[in-house]
Amino acid sequence: MVDLLLLFLFLVSGATTGWFCVDILPDNFLEQIFLQEGFLNQWANKADLKSLLTGFGALVGLLTGFVFQQLRKRLISKTRTMPTDLLFGRSLGLILGLLIANLLLAPLLLLPLPREIIFTKPFLAVLSNIFFGILGYNLADIHGRTLLRLFNPNSTEALLIAEGILTPATAKILDSSVIIDGRINALLGCGLIEGQVIVSQSVLDELQQLADSSNNEKRSKGRRGLKLLTKLRDTYGKRLVLNTTRYEGDGTDERLLKLTADTGGTLITADYNLFQIAQVKELKVMNLSELVIALRPDVQPGETLNLKIVREGKEVSQGVAYLDDGTMVVIEGARNYIGQRREVIITGALQTPTGRMIFGRLEKDLPPNKPNKTKTP
Repeated sequence: MVDLLLLFLFLVSGATTGWFCVDILPDNFLEQIFLQEGFLNQWANKADLKSLLTGFGALVGLLTGFVFQQLRKRLISKTRTMPTDLLFGRSLGLILGLLIANLLLAPLLLLPLPREIIFTKPFLAVLSNIFFGILGYNLADIHGRTLLRLFNPNSTEALLIAEGILTPATAKILDSSVIIDGRINALLGCGLIEGQVIVSQSVLDELQQLADSSNNEKRSKGRRGLKLLTKLRDTYGKRLVLNTTRYEGDGTDERLLKLTADTGGTLITADYNLFQIAQVKELKVMNLSELVIALRPDVQPGETLNLKIVREGKEVSQGVAYLDDGTMVVIEGARNYIGQRREVIITGALQTPTGRMIFGRLEKDLPPNKPNKTKTP
């Protein structure tokens, strides 16, 4: 109904413009038209010209209505999926641009102009509003944080940001894999991650689906993720932001990439494939596994650790233990010692894109009187 009403209004506006356009055309221009062959007298010529321009104006108005209708649909779709802070910044920039345009136009519109060039006033008004509106929109989109200086000029932080001396911390967008992992809480607690922490609605829906799953493992992951979010909310309060914008896309990963692109934030994920896609799209992204690996102390070959063998390995004689930070240690000849603590000599390490794996062997017979430094993680 609204679309039909818009088309009707554009049609009527175009036809009305064409009808009254004859009355504002210069007289010398009309005389040249009326002297052409094929017209009987001036009144008939003028009536025919009005009818012609009315039909042409109605056609142009109808085509303009269709174009405006498509733009309106795209604008509504974009607005629904746009974060509130970004929408507010762009709207404010557009309003300031239009205000400047009309302030500059005010003296020109008050000037008396000859009737022959009177149409230049609305033409210049339309062009200047379009130019300054787009300019304000783009400036707010790129340098929106400088508006802090307008709202709070006494804020030292706002002044530093506006002058470019202080770079504001980007928002951190959490992937579901990071939330389930749980190590993000420790990174936030020690101050390694700054800025607001954003959890999208799609991630929250995914965690809820996992928590309601009939699979025990998935249900445990979902509940652990929801429990961590509750803990982060209690600890950090308003720093944890729930983004309720529902982006269109196939899967949570695609929606997270759109949210990251719109907000200009940094995506934090433990998913290696998502990390690679974000890098291809030139988005800010942080791989939690790489960050944790960078913070781990190096374990050198030849060191002896006191480890508990927790399960069997892939090979027949292997056992598996874990360091306190979760690093897996594959131990040769430890299959028969599952559930026991044993002395393990580190023989090597393998670095992979998704983490690190350490290899070792059991220390069964130490040479007498040989000093041995045993670490218990």
